[in-house]
Amino acid sequence: MVTLAEVARHAGVSASTVSYVLSGKRSISAATRERVETSVRRLGYHPNAGARALASSKSNIIALMVPLRTDMYVPVIMEIATAVATAARTHGYDILLLTGEEGAQAVRRIEGSALADAVIVMDVELDDERLPLLRTASRPAVLIGLPDDTTGLDCVDLDFAAAGALCAEHLAGLGHREIAVIGEAAAVYERRTGFAERTLTGLRERSAELGLRLLHRPCEGSYASVSATLSRIYDERPGTSAFIVQNEAATDPLLALLRQSGRAVPEDVSVVAVCPEQVARHASVPLTSVAVPAQEMGRRAVEQVVAQIEGRGAAEEVVLLAPELTIRESAAQAPPAA
Repeated sequence: MVTLAEVARHAGVSASTVSYVLSGKRSISAATRERVETSVRRLGYHPNAGARALASSKSNIIALMVPLRTDMYVPVIMEIATAVATAARTHGYDILLLTGEEGAQAVRRIEGSALADAVIVMDVELDDERLPLLRTASRPAVLIGLPDDTTGLDCVDLDFAAAGALCAEHLAGLGHREIAVIGEAAAVYERRTGFAERTLTGLRERSAELGLRLLHRPCEGSYASVSATLSRIYDERPGTSAFIVQNEAATDPLLALLRQSGRAVPEDVSVVAVCPEQVARHASVPLTSVAVPAQEMGRRAVEQVVAQIEGRGAAEEVVLLAPELTIRESAAQAPPAA
């Protein structure tokens, strides 16, 4: 790796002069600046991020904590991460991606270093172990997700409880009374992951108000798992006339299995999903759905954290994005037998 001292020798100047050229902290003659910049290009020198941070007390880097778990739908996670990176660049920041399942240890690592000016946290659990450290950290933090207790925290998320309620209302309006929910993998609920738990809460509460019979079954999302889950649902609730799906990987297998069993969508059974727009639009039967606004969530999180870095952010700001249901081709009036 090329060092600053090697650049200085190549350019025939002192190391401090190279540092001044790179940082712009002092006025350097045009000729000297050009000589240093030529040496930087020829030698392929890249300033060390940690050294820059120590020199300026600012790294212009935002850490993004996004554990990549096998039981989560990675494309939507990466869509949010991409939105964060894109929005960060418009504000002059780069993203440091932390994909391990380190939990609180990752927060300590960022807090104890000069690698990042702030942190954005994804995959938030209702009782997330990272929260106590984030509340007392010296660096700004924003959660893409909503824990049980938001005291001392800045958060942005889709209002998943309202999204669940909206799905229940739509199907009730179509005359459905027996509804099954095909949810995320069991491990997602075991961790009490916020988005999944809040959707289920909204569904249960609104279904009770509307007099609906609701059955929830977690599902891994594979074809075999969806097949087993569907069989179990019809064994337990043979009168089920509608499904609500919050598991992107399960949508295509579900539609295929319903078709193979002789149940037409939406004539015999209705399906509504909570999923990204592209999943709903490209399903074999375009799905009536509540969209997960990944782009908006990522952009809002960056705006909040940059405002904190610059000292103009509101304290304990919680932004919940209102859900919108888009009607497509997968839901219709409940059949008479239902």
